[in-house]
Amino acid sequence: MLIRVLILMGRKSLRARLAEGLESSDVHVSHEKPTPLLWGRLAREDYYHLVVAEEECLPAEPGPLFDVLRTSPVGTEVVVVVDDDDAERRATLLETGALAVVPRFASRPGFDRRLSALIRRRAQSEAALAATDGARWGEPVPSLGDFVSQSLAMNELLDLASRVVASDTSLLILGETGVGKEWLARAIHTESPRASGPFVAVNCAAVPEGLLESELFGHVEGAFTGALRTRRGQFELAHGGTLFLDEIFDTPPALQAKLLRALQEHAVQPLGSEELLYLDVRIMAATNRDLERAVADGEFRSDLFYRIGVVNLPVPPLRERRDDIAALVDTHRERFSMQLGRRVDAVSDEALEALVAYDWPGNVRELINVIERGVLLCSGSVLDVGDLPPSVTGPARSRRAARRREEIADRVMNLPLSEARAEIVEDFERAYLARVLERCDGRVGEAASRAEVDPRTLYNKMRQYGLSKEAFRD
Repeated sequence: MLIRVLILMGRKSLRARLAEGLESSDVHVSHEKPTPLLWGRLAREDYYHLVVAEEECLPAEPGPLFDVLRTSPVGTEVVVVVDDDDAERRATLLETGALAVVPRFASRPGFDRRLSALIRRRAQSEAALAATDGARWGEPVPSLGDFVSQSLAMNELLDLASRVVASDTSLLILGETGVGKEWLARAIHTESPRASGPFVAVNCAAVPEGLLESELFGHVEGAFTGALRTRRGQFELAHGGTLFLDEIFDTPPALQAKLLRALQEHAVQPLGSEELLYLDVRIMAATNRDLERAVADGEFRSDLFYRIGVVNLPVPPLRERRDDIAALVDTHRERFSMQLGRRVDAVSDEALEALVAYDWPGNVRELINVIERGVLLCSGSVLDVGDLPPSVTGPARSRRAARRREEIADRVMNLPLSEARAEIVEDFERAYLARVLERCDGRVGEAASRAEVDPRTLYNKMRQYGLSKEAFRD
């Protein structure tokens, strides 16, 4: 997290000296001459973590102002610099909401050390907040172990990912929608030295083209129509951690050039600002498009492609690693059983066969949704084929029926057509009547009614096929 500090003092030389002394890789210091309208602007901006201001620069009643700044999303705190160490005045300022009161007459090293300590304390609190940001109770922490696979292609990918975890190299994750590109990026971040820093994800396709530059780099108040306050960009919010640019293909050409410059210089320039922010960010990008072809077709900058794709991580689709489906199904069945409070202990063989046979156009994301639906709708302790959506079971039923027809045809291929037909009809009648009698608990009259045949005809068929009503009674 980059800490922003604003120094408000009348003497330019003092402002400049403090700005230079307090600036560091994790602290960006700005300084301005105080004006009557400045505090109103700061209350709108939600931009600075700390404001260091001389007492004479404060409004007559600073309490309401301190409250507004402190309750803003960024939680701006004010450090007041006073001329003398008056205990009563210091107590009054602290009571009205100032973070600290620092006397100006203290020695220069002592004065600077006190401000540095305040900034360091704020940086530590922001880092702790960033480390837990987005974490929810019960949400699993991503790790490369989540991708354990029987697939050779997947294991090669995981081996490559494990070798680049500890570096700051830019990564390009390739794969179809739903294969888990963001989860892989989060897992790499979690196992990297940047794990204590923020992981910031931006879907470049979801942000309107005209706003994407501001979203990434930030802007100052008045930079464009509708920019009513200063706003930090996602690059800045990812300082010290990882920025994940999903659907990188959808960045417009003009922005691709600015993005390349930011990656090369490790710095961004917010819209409307003259300041460069030097940032420590690892970039991971992802797309479901063929970027090499896009480069050849002139749809994507080649220099940006080579810059973000120092290492490419292609994630294979689920249909190419069917051996992993059973393990994924079991993992998410257990997860949703716990989350939804449903005791679903297993998946039936028929349901698993349908899940393995399905082509999964939505990949792992679709599988997760299907298992959540199945656990929610399951009426017993075993998730069965009836708990799965028709889109999943339909192809499997069609394949089973086709296999059954082929098996039957193979069995009677050596018979004349009339004999083959008779044998197949007999097999069908025997199986059909046995199933009807089973459902009717051996009650012949009820079975005949359900089959819409005469009871005597049913008795004759039962003798023909060796079926006894007693065998079907409970």
